[in-house]
Amino acid sequence: MPEQPTDFSHEFLALADRYDALKFGEFKLKSGRISPYFFNMGAIASGAGMKQLAAGYAAALTAAGIDYDSLFGPAYKGIPLVATVAYALAEHGKDMPFTYNRKEAKDHGEGGTLVGAPLGQKVVIVDDVITAGTAVREAIALIRAAGSEVAGVLIALDRQERGADERSPLQALAEDEGIPTVAVATLANVIDYARDRYSADTVAAIRDYRAQYGVG
Repeated sequence: MPEQPTDFSHEFLALADRYDALKFGEFKLKSGRISPYFFNMGAIASGAGMKQLAAGYAAALTAAGIDYDSLFGPAYKGIPLVATVAYALAEHGKDMPFTYNRKEAKDHGEGGTLVGAPLGQKVVIVDDVITAGTAVREAIALIRAAGSEVAGVLIALDRQERGADERSPLQALAEDEGIPTVAVATLANVIDYARDRYSADTVAAIRDYRAQYGVG
């Protein structure tokens, strides 16, 4: 049975399509797999686009019902994301402090690797996608080292695709670290979106790819 799209997942995919951040065709991934679709959130690079994108993130996080008290954006893509998501949440009356990190520690001024508000006790990591999961695990280690708990991980797209083992990176995070994961949209949503707007061959290619590399 197809996964039912939420309003925010549908609007997010339409936004990504409009900005050419979501493409269909043949794309060689870092893993070596040939994917029938490609997602590059960096293509959404305008004020209006970021406003709508952040609204989707905020809606997904709110719908997830996670208990949290601050946001964290890993460098580099997570930095503009966490700031705009915090703004979107404030638009709906939820004023959240946010923090981000530097790739290299600063040895002058305030020093350190963390910038922004002090980390809360229950932190949600805000990022674009998780491929191998390495970057988000580094963020988890950084947050825990600061004495805080990771309350959840919020991303744009869950590819629902096997990683190094039979699990997806999001499944591995949930099972290994006990951390809830939230995605604005999933591969199942992408298939539904493509079915309504693209050729039957495009949809068939994505379904075949999911059958070969997807997780249950």
